[in-house]
Amino acid sequence: MLSSPPPAAPPAPPSSDEDFFSTASTSTSSDSKPPSPSPTPSSSLPQIPITWPDDGSLTVSWVINLMQAFDWASRAIPPSEFPSVLPVGVLDKLVLTASKILHKEPNCVKIDENSGLSSEARVVVVGDVHGQLHDVLFLLRDAGFPGDDRFFVFNGDYVDRGAWGLEVFLLLLAWKTCVEAVPMSETGLMLHAPQLVYLLRGNHESKYCTSVYGFEKEVSVKYGDNGKHVYRKCLGCFEGLPLASIIAGQVYTAHGGLFRGTVVTPSKRSKKKNRKVVHNPEVNSLTLGSLEELAKARRSVLDPPWEGPNLIPGDVLWSDPSMSPGLAPNTERGIGLLWGPDCTEEFLKKYNLKMIIRSHEGPDARDKRPNLGGMDVGYTIDHIVESGKLITLFSAPDYPQFQVASCFLHLMRRNRREIQKQRGIYCLGTPHFDTPNFHSFEAVTPRPKVNPYYDFEDVIDSDEELDLVSMVPDSGEQHPAGSNDIIFLNFFSILRLELSRELMKYESAPMEEKGKPKYISKNTMKQGK
Repeated sequence: MLSSPPPAAPPAPPSSDEDFFSTASTSTSSDSKPPSPSPTPSSSLPQIPITWPDDGSLTVSWVINLMQAFDWASRAIPPSEFPSVLPVGVLDKLVLTASKILHKEPNCVKIDENSGLSSEARVVVVGDVHGQLHDVLFLLRDAGFPGDDRFFVFNGDYVDRGAWGLEVFLLLLAWKTCVEAVPMSETGLMLHAPQLVYLLRGNHESKYCTSVYGFEKEVSVKYGDNGKHVYRKCLGCFEGLPLASIIAGQVYTAHGGLFRGTVVTPSKRSKKKNRKVVHNPEVNSLTLGSLEELAKARRSVLDPPWEGPNLIPGDVLWSDPSMSPGLAPNTERGIGLLWGPDCTEEFLKKYNLKMIIRSHEGPDARDKRPNLGGMDVGYTIDHIVESGKLITLFSAPDYPQFQVASCFLHLMRRNRREIQKQRGIYCLGTPHFDTPNFHSFEAVTPRPKVNPYYDFEDVIDSDEELDLVSMVPDSGEQHPAGSNDIIFLNFFSILRLELSRELMKYESAPMEEKGKPKYISKNTMKQGK
């Protein structure tokens, strides 16, 4: 227990579970006015520093105290003092315990009667949260804790852009790791939190994205000399996150969405025994992937490959829906696919599903896709087909955290008008999981003041994260003063990515094929390849 709070500390979090949830709002549908959450003051500190239980078993009370401690720390102490709240040794044990659970789960987890899902249960599906800790705390308060009749599926992108990605990820790992038994009202079964909370991987749970969008620097600032160690632990845990889920045999969820199939071709050496599984890059040869192929994909990679035979993880994490029929390479992102309504229908019909819920696209991405709905209310219905629907769900209100604040301030000063706030959303499925109930909420205000962990003014947009060609201006264009700085930045962004790609090829190659990574030629850099 800390002896006293830091000087001039803001109000500390509550000392009891009841106080912590005293401002919980009644869940509202997307058609009604969303709740406007605000911090709840209290008079005492949580139990800090956090200690690991003697028996290694995390209880609901332990997790609630962790929530309170993270909330208090975000308001009361500088980020560099975060280890005084969560020592690195406790963090190591939490990440290790969760990693062991996650790595044992299949690529596509099934949440059904075998998982304790009853006809009276609710499944809460949550989209991108991007390090917005206080909005996540409110969401948990508003939806209710995992347990009894509440299952949670988090659809990825826990880190980057927001200032508290580490706290968000660790908090969700704690709920995943919680081993306190919870009775199920209808079945009488005793379930543990690992069976109630499912954490899927997003494209930002990767080495590339976290090195560009702030999470790596965030960890370094908060843990100092131990920053690299903590970052490596988190990357290892990212590799264990499942790629997708199927809820009640009716709803498929994944961060990006659908994926391509592999093509099995006979080897020239033998037409019978030896067969090679290859990806044919021709657009007209793309086929929709199967759940069987998804189950066999190798997800334990730091960065999902964009070429080679193991393309399914990259597709699941990076792909986007389109209004054009068929499958096509996702040239805007440089990885993944675009799939049309016909593919949604094919996938739903083949597996007798009613709905696809994906995330991945916030308001910044949708602003550049006029053929699809905007994300102002936190979700869009992108495809309506004979077998069901495709829904995009986004749970980070007023996103991105720092760009939105900067943009709002600029517009208000320039135009002297009120700016429409973007809502977050989560959805509940009960009792028919193919008819979700959308719950919207506004961002918790005021957010604690904190500096961003990435240069949000110069970084490339989220929907162009791997589009290398667009990062280098054409030689014939006229560029404004100061654009040389942009070219200089883009050069090193491409160089860093190319070196990362070559290292990945080297690490994934068979031992006998390994040699020195290839150098990048000047021609390659000029072409942005």
